[in-house]
Amino acid sequence: MTNTKEIVNRRAKHEYHFLTTIEAGIVLTGPEVKSIRQGHVSLSDAYCVFDKGELWVRSMYIKPYEQATFHTEDERRPRKLLLKKGELKKLHRRVKEKGLTIVPYRLYFSDRNLVKVEIALAQGKKSYDKRESIKAKDTKRDLARLNKIRL
Repeated sequence: MTNTKEIVNRRAKHEYHFLTTIEAGIVLTGPEVKSIRQGHVSLSDAYCVFDKGELWVRSMYIKPYEQATFHTEDERRPRKLLLKKGELKKLHRRVKEKGLTIVPYRLYFSDRNLVKVEIALAQGKKSYDKRESIKAKDTKRDLARLNKIRL
């Protein structure tokens, strides 16, 4: 009865150039996991920050689960990401030195039914880069439409 729902932050691809992506675990409560299973989560405003050597995702919205016997304080509370110490140090060094950012891109359930977050080390796009990516997407869509008509 597992729902293999995947939540993707599509706006992130438009706003950033992804350099690398990393799979991370996340610390959640039981009702939050059930709410994620139902797809009541949004990554659109979420971002990652370092605090005392730990990586946290902030402003990720998880709707409170209606059937929960206890309610969490805040649906946008900071949630800790679980990574190995070496990966954390490497990410922290690259974010500090090169002015890059870490963006949560995808939230999904792993093969073992654990909630995973795919985070991306990213660099912000300029406005002309955004226009180029929109133009490339439009031409790709037009070509697919033409090929569909020919068949």
